[in-house]
Amino acid sequence: MADDPEPLLSLRARRRVLVALGFGAANAAIAAVVGIRPRVQPDTEALVELTARALRTEPPALPGAGPAPDPTAVHELVIANGRVMDPDSGFDRVAHVGIDEGRITAVSLEPLQGIEEIDATDRVVAPGFIDILSYEPNPFGVWFKLADGVTTNLGMHGIDNYAAPFFQRYENQSPVHFGGAFHQHFMRAELGVGVEDPLTPAQQTEFEQLLRQNLIDGYAGVSFSPEYSPGTTMEEMVGLAQVAAGYGHSAFFHVRYSDPYPPGTSMEAVDEALQVARLAKVGIHIEHITSTGGTFVMADTLRKLGNARSAGLDVTACLYPYDFWGTFLGSARFAAGWQERFGISYDNLQVAGTERRLTEATYAQAVKDNKLVAALGSIPETEVQLTLTEPWIMVASDAILNPDRNNHPRGAGTFCRLLGRYVRQVGTLDLMSALAKITILPARRVESMLPDMARKGRLQRGADADLVVFDPATVGDRATVAQPDLTSVGVDYVLVEGRVALREGVADKRVLAGRALRSSAAQAG
Repeated sequence: MADDPEPLLSLRARRRVLVALGFGAANAAIAAVVGIRPRVQPDTEALVELTARALRTEPPALPGAGPAPDPTAVHELVIANGRVMDPDSGFDRVAHVGIDEGRITAVSLEPLQGIEEIDATDRVVAPGFIDILSYEPNPFGVWFKLADGVTTNLGMHGIDNYAAPFFQRYENQSPVHFGGAFHQHFMRAELGVGVEDPLTPAQQTEFEQLLRQNLIDGYAGVSFSPEYSPGTTMEEMVGLAQVAAGYGHSAFFHVRYSDPYPPGTSMEAVDEALQVARLAKVGIHIEHITSTGGTFVMADTLRKLGNARSAGLDVTACLYPYDFWGTFLGSARFAAGWQERFGISYDNLQVAGTERRLTEATYAQAVKDNKLVAALGSIPETEVQLTLTEPWIMVASDAILNPDRNNHPRGAGTFCRLLGRYVRQVGTLDLMSALAKITILPARRVESMLPDMARKGRLQRGADADLVVFDPATVGDRATVAQPDLTSVGVDYVLVEGRVALREGVADKRVLAGRALRSSAAQAG
């Protein structure tokens, strides 16, 4: 048929290209043939354009349309009869997907032959979800991510470790791909700097060298948390951001303030991050913007960031789709006056993993125990929905469960909650727009730093076979504050580089196909 895709380069031909050109040039050449469109660096205009394409009412032709695939080809695995959705191209039709050697090798409107077949009738077949704001893929919490449709777990909020031991620890041990950013807040402590203290010139020099080494060892970008390290100065952030920019990397911000009341407002915090972007000439990403940087002033914050984008700054942001945040009671967020700043009181604080609400009498002991609490009612639902409608905003969890279960339910339910509540139930977004926020948008945000991401977040020939098959009629979250370890529902299959890690809703814990995603600086070295 005229709108069937041309076959992927044969494996033998691909190997010839690799030998002739070298791996870097060959990957670019192959990408051009199979329809993958790598970018050198994040392009804010492209982020808007790709979402606009996802909103088309008429489905486009198959990506890379050309001659029909060889009808005699037998694929290792075929996903048949599913509603195939690719937010990068806007493709949305019932089709069949062929997979070989961990890659997508065919997307066809005609049936394909496979050694193994998954029947996806009445199901959506989409790129695997990318969580850019997670943490270490610990062997307890990572399986809840997988059940939530996640195939790539990136700790862009910063990893509390050095890069070399982090990657060594999880190599060949994770069902999902993993990577992360240099964590400024954690590394300050490693340098012996107090959270209230500014760096000395000597410490600044040491810090910048430490960042360089960790980028070379595999981290992608730098993550700042001035709310948790209030001694952080503009000089510290600009100096580190310039180091990251020198490698083509970005800066990620948990901004300094989380409320609209002076002294220190959310808008001032956003202005500070934008100033770092301008001075360091670095791309920036604002983390969990509904809880930090935009709470109670979201329309104004989005307008400010939109204006910065229009002026040419590389700025993006993400949120988690919940109307409450959670953090540890011992953090600077609970400094004096927190009730007035956040509009909540003791009985709004629920110890995560329990039914227990705090009181004025029990609060002091809970602070000593440094429990993570959910601040119920702390984020206006109207602001969640407003933020979700921005085409350049992504969705990310900012959590992963630990065995003590003292964590926000977003560690288990973020992505299926987006699809269940905000697509099917509330109708804030259409399905393609929602999928863009958890596939191609995060892939584009980080692929200049993590080259392997150029083959993820897409459902196209030549892309990695990181895929999720879910039921749009039932997909949803179950995790609660009291029971944050309830897995999501409606996800039938999750494939990680072509291997079935979740089958008929049940994880296969023998499948540890996740790869370490190291930075461009590491690969260049």
